[in-house]
Amino acid sequence: MHDETASLVTRLLAQRWLPRDDVQARKALLDEAFREDLDRRLEAVGLELREHPYAAYIGLAVARKSERAVFGGSDSWISNTLQLDRDGVALLVVIWALIVLPKRQRQLERQEVEATASQSQMFAEEKPISRDPSLSPVIAERTLLADFGEKLGGKTRVGFNLGTLNRLGFIVRRKGEVAEGPLLDLAFDYERTARRILDGALGDLLGNVPVGAASEAIPRQRADLSQAPLAAEAAPTESDDWETLEDEFEENGDV
Repeated sequence: MHDETASLVTRLLAQRWLPRDDVQARKALLDEAFREDLDRRLEAVGLELREHPYAAYIGLAVARKSERAVFGGSDSWISNTLQLDRDGVALLVVIWALIVLPKRQRQLERQEVEATASQSQMFAEEKPISRDPSLSPVIAERTLLADFGEKLGGKTRVGFNLGTLNRLGFIVRRKGEVAEGPLLDLAFDYERTARRILDGALGDLLGNVPVGAASEAIPRQRADLSQAPLAAEAAPTESDDWETLEDEFEENGDV
């Protein structure tokens, strides 16, 4: 007898992410009995499903109850299990803030427009959340270097880390531009991370993202870096000292 739950877990472990319109992924999101079995079996091995209504992909991550055993097993709390250096994790946070926060705002604005339009229709159907890739901003690498390069190790280190993040599925690099990858939207806890970014070390540099709109765009569902053997530290806490940005990833053990 075919074990569809096991098949989905194996695919997620092997492929690291699946589009939410995949047949098995849709079943995990819509079939309550299937989801309960999936969650139970993942919990038994210290994992959990990573998905969010605004994200176009799903993945797996280390469950919170297993984080201490996985990330605190050595002399110091590790920030990730992909051998990303501190400047690599810091770059990931910067890219997440520059792409995901504005995208979430656009998604909410589009929902509001569609909801307003549907009020005039007697039998209007609720439209699905838009996950159109065009809603995600694209960052020019030269702009990223000009704004953050000095704080993140210089041109060589930023280029190296961009290549690593591209290989891991967090971003897509093309013709000197950085676009959203399959795992970026699932990378961090929106509610905690977005507010800490806007109020902390990156707040001034992200002034083009309205605080109110960004706060409304923070879904109340926790999301970590979305691979089974992977998680990351929290975003920077309130601080205007950019030199503390990388250190805070290692000192704060809440994802």
